[in-house]
Amino acid sequence: QVHLVESGGGLVQAGGSLRLSCAASGNIFSINGMGWYRQAPGKQRELVASITSGGRTNYADSVKGRFTISRDNAKNTMYLQMNSLKPEDTAVYYCNALLRLYRGNEYDYWGQGTQVTVSS
Repeated sequence: QVHLVESGGGLVQAGGSLRLSCAASGNIFSINGMGWYRQAPGKQRELVASITSGGRTNYADSVKGRFTISRDNAKNTMYLQMNSLKPEDTAVYYCNALLRLYRGNEYDYWGQGTQVTVSS
């Protein structure tokens, strides 16, 4: 019933920009925390950026000043604006949300991921 769908990934040259989006659909009562994670080949999944329902943000040191996370609570959608992309940003990016369904409790949900490839 709940789906997190990422979009906006693709191939971009170093120094370019991409904007990822994550749309949550289903019988959602509320979404508390949301975040973007990424996993590069041979590496562990890591937090890229997170945002609370109130708009408080947190970023990995590696993306500070380059990435901006935002959310539209009315649309249950989260965004990640990625500027000045570097080859080391290449990874599968995953959307994560802590949300509550109607007549339910809060649980963590994950999207299926979207590939971001930055060429040098």
